[in-house]
Amino acid sequence: MYEDWKESILPLLDSTPLKFKSEYFGVEEYFAAKSLIASRSFEIDDYHGFGMVPLADLFNHKTGAEDVHFTSTSSDHESHSDADDNYYVHADAGDDEISTEKSQLDREESSASPNGTNSSGGSDLESSSVSGEDHTVLQMIMVKDVAVGVEVFNTYGLLGNAALLHRYGFTEPDNSYDIVNIDLELVLQWSSSLFSSRYSRARLSLWKRLGYSGSDSQDAEYFEITSDGDPQSELLILLYIMLLPEDAYRKLDLTISTAGSQDEAICVCLSEKNNIPLEKATEMIKELLLTESVCKALHSLADLRESFYGLNSKKDDIEVLRSCSIKDRKLYHSLVLRVSERRILEKLRTCAAIRMKSLKTTKSSSARKRLKRN
Repeated sequence: MYEDWKESILPLLDSTPLKFKSEYFGVEEYFAAKSLIASRSFEIDDYHGFGMVPLADLFNHKTGAEDVHFTSTSSDHESHSDADDNYYVHADAGDDEISTEKSQLDREESSASPNGTNSSGGSDLESSSVSGEDHTVLQMIMVKDVAVGVEVFNTYGLLGNAALLHRYGFTEPDNSYDIVNIDLELVLQWSSSLFSSRYSRARLSLWKRLGYSGSDSQDAEYFEITSDGDPQSELLILLYIMLLPEDAYRKLDLTISTAGSQDEAICVCLSEKNNIPLEKATEMIKELLLTESVCKALHSLADLRESFYGLNSKKDDIEVLRSCSIKDRKLYHSLVLRVSERRILEKLRTCAAIRMKSLKTTKSSSARKRLKRN
């Protein structure tokens, strides 16, 4: 945001004719204004993008339990069936949680060219004036019955508490869309504690050449752990490659040139290592990636990530949260996020431990069978 201010606002302050007072247009003032607007904005649809809608912010957010939708309107809606009228758009603040049900406006927009003209050669505005449509108008519709006296909810999208707190300043208890981010830098920190920097860079390079990457946010690459402790597949593949023996690593490197897809190279490696058909390896890819060494790595990463919270234990945080007044909004919602993230990390450890126990049991059973045959 500082770069935005520097590029967009600072030149205005240096412009002599405008004579803006610098005390009203400093970095802090810009942050405050942008935060205020962001906290009241959501992604309306593909045509409008993000915006502030009058009355829309009257409704509180509830994940997966909204009562109202905001939808684009057009003059020909009356001619459609009730089913057609349900091309509504979530009042959605997420980047990736846009409703799969597209608005009527989205379908019309898809026929327009990038320079703002439609397929018949006229501009969108001209077309709108002819058809009677008004792109500036949105319609609020109820999507289910609400009893008298019960609060009516909107949704800002299927967002975890970190996104809700960052964008809107609140959290939801027991949010099933919660995630924990593990930065790529943290993975490299773990790797550097076991291997040389050259080794880690080579393994990371192979992972990238296979076409894999983490999620991106503000020039930082990270991996997500879901609310039930399930790690992102790309993280498992990176850890698997980091921990491959040298001969298997070189073989995988050679496979890249012949593999038909990024997953095929990994599946070939898993197939050969586990002595199973390629088709079965493809079906079981995530399970096969969870080797004992990868599970130990996940446990270590969970510990590294949890070290960000300082010396207080999760139990300490829960006690502080219980005694915290909801009126102390900043502290309360920060604690909700902190506790929910630590619970996810605990689930990640538990899942890794269960998988390791299962692998050890399988090994013991296989060893006993071999002894019986001998």
